[in-house]
Amino acid sequence: MTTTSGHSLKPAAPVSALQVLQVRGACPHDCPDTCALVTTVEDGVAVRVAGNPEHRHTDGALCTKVSRYAERSYHPERLLTPLKRSGPKGSGCFEPVTWDEALDDIAARLKAVAARDPQAILPYSYAGTMGLVQGEAMAARFFHRLGASLLDRTICASAGGEGLVQTLGGKVGMKVEHFARSKLILIWGSNSIGSNLHFWRLAQQAKRDGARLVCIDPRRSETADKCHEHIALRPGTDAALAFALMHQLIEHGWLDQDYIDRHTLGWEGLRERALQWPPERAAEVCGIPVQQIVALARDYGTTRPAAIRLNYGMQRVRGGGNAVRAIACLPALVGAWRDPAGGLLLSTSGYFPARRAALQRPDLLAGRTPRTLNMSTIGDDLLRETSATFGPKVEAVIVYNSNPVAVAPESGKVVQGFARDDLFTVVLEHFQTDTADHADYILPATTQLEHWDIHASYGHTDVLLNRPAIAPVGQARTNTDIFRALAARMGFDDPCFAEDDLALCRTAFDGAVDFETLLAQGYATLPVPEAPFAEGNFPTASGRCEFFSARLVAQGLDGLPDHLPNFEAIGSSTAFPLAMISPPARNFLNSSFVNVTSLRDIEGEPLLEIHADDALARGITSGQMVRVFNQRGEYRCKASVSRRARPGVVNGLGIWWRKLGPFGTNVNQVTSQQLTDMGRGPVFYDCLVEVAALVETS
Repeated sequence: MTTTSGHSLKPAAPVSALQVLQVRGACPHDCPDTCALVTTVEDGVAVRVAGNPEHRHTDGALCTKVSRYAERSYHPERLLTPLKRSGPKGSGCFEPVTWDEALDDIAARLKAVAARDPQAILPYSYAGTMGLVQGEAMAARFFHRLGASLLDRTICASAGGEGLVQTLGGKVGMKVEHFARSKLILIWGSNSIGSNLHFWRLAQQAKRDGARLVCIDPRRSETADKCHEHIALRPGTDAALAFALMHQLIEHGWLDQDYIDRHTLGWEGLRERALQWPPERAAEVCGIPVQQIVALARDYGTTRPAAIRLNYGMQRVRGGGNAVRAIACLPALVGAWRDPAGGLLLSTSGYFPARRAALQRPDLLAGRTPRTLNMSTIGDDLLRETSATFGPKVEAVIVYNSNPVAVAPESGKVVQGFARDDLFTVVLEHFQTDTADHADYILPATTQLEHWDIHASYGHTDVLLNRPAIAPVGQARTNTDIFRALAARMGFDDPCFAEDDLALCRTAFDGAVDFETLLAQGYATLPVPEAPFAEGNFPTASGRCEFFSARLVAQGLDGLPDHLPNFEAIGSSTAFPLAMISPPARNFLNSSFVNVTSLRDIEGEPLLEIHADDALARGITSGQMVRVFNQRGEYRCKASVSRRARPGVVNGLGIWWRKLGPFGTNVNQVTSQQLTDMGRGPVFYDCLVEVAALVETS
């Protein structure tokens, strides 16, 4: 296997006096914190990546992962030259080629496919970078001009996002800094210590000032350990809990009727539905004590200001969109929005006036309407033949900012699809991932330290600019440069392909933020009201918090939120009696950072957390290798008999690269390609399995 071209990763320091620079940037990863970075560069080498102490949301602190970012950029396995496959797909065998050789051949192959039907070409990308430029700017222009299939980018947050939009009118909510003054904080579906560090610091400040913290999560996470109370409900039962809270608010009169009358829509219908959920019913569905529900409702109904930090873990089930809708109704019922420190936060991304159309240029489609394929069903879609309903068979896939072989559900099918000899696959990457192993060409991409980019956030309200701190390592090129070069070889001479990255950064928020401020300090704050919904003014069609959504009715769906049981609910299968969730390992971010040695050493190895009762019933002990299996497949890992797992639920910590796990699989071998109630998202946490001890054989 060839992964380097002989280039030195770190240039030798010159004999002259050391030149030290401090370069402002932004964390590119899929996390609500969107931290401001300061990279220390000595004679062209990045020696330290730290949080910018001048940025109030970052406040000088980074998570363990990103504090090791220089280690990632200079990793000895970093891809430094274009590679062409020299062995069977999946073998990881490649040979170095020049950029011209690679780009010429790729363009020729794409031209041949496009001549038959450009929809047979599929882009596949997600949030390997959250940057608006290196993400979908030049790439989208290229695929729009080509007429390729469109990609429905659903794999993380689409169900919850849609639920929030249908209720509040957009991905909007509290300003995160106000959680520091809340007196009750419900941390719902989030391990904030691992995935939202800077919010956690605010919650800790509130706790020191007397606030009560409650964690609602099937897993007893590190965050749950630090809260006053942990409510370990079953996966996929969050809406039932929300309705039981509503029931108690109604029964005890803990409502702000004035706010409901003036600023909500559909109250009578929601009231009727909530009254069908007494705490006893919800307790049975959720698998938690009745008194825990009653006490939580009393706290929420009588504490001011009360705030909910909702996160995306709880929406990765069949009813995920409805669950978010139900929870998003709660602040309006008690008038929590009246106070800046009350309300709810799932995402702030709706506040950002990013000029996505100007960046991505959908006008280049020129009236064409290509089909849209869902990234969450890539396993099935790569195995489909041409048909009237599906359209042309997928003949070529260009993967960037993603690692679908590791992260997409039902990965046995994903591997089978990418292993097709007749599928032409190009992967833009930093490392030889599971997906890159199946490529025909791997093109070395720059990391965040090596390019311009601009970032919104979904956890605060600042725009951040990323300056390149170092020159590209080896022969790495930016995503934008790669797509410009391909466009030229495809004969696309539209002027938009000549725009440079700094111009694209200027375009992203042109007129909304002062670019000179971004250049000077690295960030700029959007003018968002301190209590945006104190007097209603929700960004819905009605201007109200919409308990009832006419838009959903128009789609043939229920206009009110409801509890929808999981596709694979506990008790529905005797063959697979355990529910499995697959939360991220603390030191990884999805499949990013898995190959950073220092972080993998901290994480150890793939683990399945299992409750002592479930382990005893199966003769499983801690440290023992187990099979985790269902009708879709199996993966193997070590068991950890742990109080972090509740009875009946196992936690398969992910997402390890398949080739770094035992027997070359990971947790997504058993997850499902079913989709959520709204938003067409995946149901990673709607998954039944059985677990069995592996018996060693000589």
